[in-house]
Amino acid sequence: QVQLVESGGGLVQPGGSLRLSCAASEFTLDYYTIGWFRQAPGKEREGVSCISRSDGSVDYVASVKGRFTISRDNAKNTVYLQMNSLKPEDTAVYYCAASPALYYCSADVIDEYVYWGQGTQVTVSS
Repeated sequence: QVQLVESGGGLVQPGGSLRLSCAASEFTLDYYTIGWFRQAPGKEREGVSCISRSDGSVDYVASVKGRFTISRDNAKNTVYLQMNSLKPEDTAVYYCAASPALYYCSADVIDEYVYWGQGTQVTVSS
């Protein structure tokens, strides 16, 4: 069974940092385009960042560009989302997802992601 497991969420003060992890079992993440998404209460799920399976190129939505960094550790079969300079508006449940179809990714695209994790809560508050 394909599984994605997110971890690393928590409560952090504005301006703080967190690193989210997305670990896979039963399949190799390097063969998939991986996206990070978030959903705040009362809002639709939105894309945050992604890393392409083709060449490892990355993309970010404008609201996180310069603050978040996505990376992949193939040896650990894990994708990370380093989040710096966090703001209260970053508060949401964060999900990672895998797409076997997308060769290149765009951070704001949600379709084509087949496998999803259960999510991890990120709360930015003083």
